[in-house]
Amino acid sequence: MKVTIHIWDLPHRLFHWLLVASVIVCYITAKIGGALIDWHGRLGIFIFGLLVFRIIWGFIGSTHSRFVTFFPTVPRIVAYLKGSWQGIGHNPLGALSVLALLSVLAIQVGTGLFANDDIAFEGPLFNLVDKSFSNKSTRWHNISFNFLLALIGLHLVALIFYRWVKKTNLIVPMLTGKKKIPAALAKAAATNHVEEFDALRFILSVIISSTVVWGVLGGITQLYPVQGAQQTAQSPSSF
Repeated sequence: MKVTIHIWDLPHRLFHWLLVASVIVCYITAKIGGALIDWHGRLGIFIFGLLVFRIIWGFIGSTHSRFVTFFPTVPRIVAYLKGSWQGIGHNPLGALSVLALLSVLAIQVGTGLFANDDIAFEGPLFNLVDKSFSNKSTRWHNISFNFLLALIGLHLVALIFYRWVKKTNLIVPMLTGKKKIPAALAKAAATNHVEEFDALRFILSVIISSTVVWGVLGGITQLYPVQGAQQTAQSPSSF
């Protein structure tokens, strides 16, 4: 017998689907290029904010959104492979996939901040580095995207496998927040203290992530002209 429980909080689901939409549009704008490349950059900054938010929410969010709840430790992975793992959130292999996706996206965003296309686009922090470093960042931005595509492909294969082989729909719970699980698991979960969604923590996470994005894109770039002027003043004049 299965029962329905609430597992994924609203911020978790918003992050997931906003990230999906942003990555898709980022891919389209990069492929089309031209005037849309600016939107590629803007969406990259938005993804940066989403990633910062997810890191914060992974520590102060509701129970099943916290990294400590699903972090794929060796004992958990071994138990899952042996078929003895018991849980209601991300399973250990799914957790590995989540962390891999977040890591590659972080590399994408980090390299994109300094990248350029030798035509019209320059990352928001392009002026903080020399052209050689920017070119290397651009190269790693392109290489890491291939890894991202591979991970997305594996993710989609896993969704299909669970839907048609294990008869478990993983998409609906990420839309509704609700999941059907065995009654025994639900009873065990009910005995544990579960942190529910808290609006104040959500607002705090949004404020912090927005501040971090501003600090990187606004604060640093506003300081740069001052630093550049100081360096120019200190360097000897050439005739």
